Amino acid sequence: MTPIITCYFQVHQPYRLRDLRVNDIGREHLEYFDAQKNRAVFRKVAEKCYLPTNALMLDLLKTYPGFHIAYSLSGVFLDQCEEYGTDVLESFQALARTGSVEFLGETYYHSLSCLKSPEEFVAQVQLHVRRVQSLFGQTPTVFRNTELIYSNEIAQIARFMGFHGILAEGADHILRGRSPNHPFVPPKFTLPKDISSVIRKHRPLSAPSKNMHVLLKNYRLSDDIAFRFSDRTWVGFPLHADTFTDWLLQSGGYCVNLFMDYETFGEHQWKDTGIFEFLRALPAQWHKRDIRTMTPSQVIESWTKEDRTEEIFDAHAFVSWADMERDLSAWQGNRIQKAALDSLYAIEADVQRSRDPELLEHWRKLQTSDHYYYMSTKYWNDGDVHKYFSPYDSPYEAYRRFSHALCDVRGRIEQRSPSKRLARV
Repeated sequence: MTPIITCYFQVHQPYRLRDLRVNDIGREHLEYFDAQKNRAVFRKVAEKCYLPTNALMLDLLKTYPGFHIAYSLSGVFLDQCEEYGTDVLESFQALARTGSVEFLGETYYHSLSCLKSPEEFVAQVQLHVRRVQSLFGQTPTVFRNTELIYSNEIAQIARFMGFHGILAEGADHILRGRSPNHPFVPPKFTLPKDISSVIRKHRPLSAPSKNMHVLLKNYRLSDDIAFRFSDRTWVGFPLHADTFTDWLLQSGGYCVNLFMDYETFGEHQWKDTGIFEFLRALPAQWHKRDIRTMTPSQVIESWTKEDRTEEIFDAHAFVSWADMERDLSAWQGNRIQKAALDSLYAIEADVQRSRDPELLEHWRKLQTSDHYYYMSTKYWNDGDVHKYFSPYDSPYEAYRRFSHALCDVRGRIEQRSPSKRLARV
């Protein structure tokens, strides 16, 4: 059987922090985020990746009517589109109008809220869904958590919110020799009452789905494009569309899921590597060989109709798509990362009680996973990747900037209630 190909792309840009000094803390109308840097990065990536890749995708979708793709656009990325690049937003809206593109749900602030606060997690997912509805006229039915962080509980929370599919990493230690190339289901269990009540309080998107299907990233084939494409020491270099298509077919199964950052095209793999020519050639190869492409929801619908035997993907501990460990260590692997996240969520109730929209917005932007990623002190290959993405000179510089911003947030809360002194975590 010829497998179905599912192409999904994550599109995200964080708000990078300004270099706040101790004597800045407490100043009125203090701006935490580096607008000049954020604009410059956004426009650079827009010109190298978003605009040319979207133009190419639009052409491919029109040339090959059976070609389908999916995106997850973080809420903070969409906010930056409105601030720095309406042309980028319009190019994604043009893709949406083809009817061949699916937009997935995620946390609005690309946050780690699933680790610390079910209430905040559910609220952010609903904020994101409403934003996708308003900008693209779609209601997401498949969920993609921040950095593909996944567990059995997250799958069930998403199901009770009304999603019928979720994406995850095809982690070898869970698959145990099984192929990632078909939909799985999470084990069935009852959500704790406190989490169920949170979902009901926020009014779920729809009635709980009867079944939740898990689509797993084929990380070997995905990373051949995302990480190895321009590596001249790689045995597969140079990679051509016909060769890659051969590998897809040899992989077998029901669906081969290619999940990657959108910045792969033009930013991580530069134009002069031939990445755009490779991308243009893929749908032509697939069309010639009668290989179907589907969005995640289409794959799930097709699989369900065939009434196939359901295998369980049982993730008691969190898995992600980051680093060699594929766990949470990219964001919670050292003491400064853990202290930063604990300190932020320790003031959640105080921020919510303040009913200050600006304070809530700042607090939520500090939840973005990138802030903690930049604090990683890993070495060797994983450490090099963290360093490549970081806008700061060191993990400790990332922690200092975060700590100064958080200190100002805490001070603003204490100003509202002078008798209240927040416990330091």
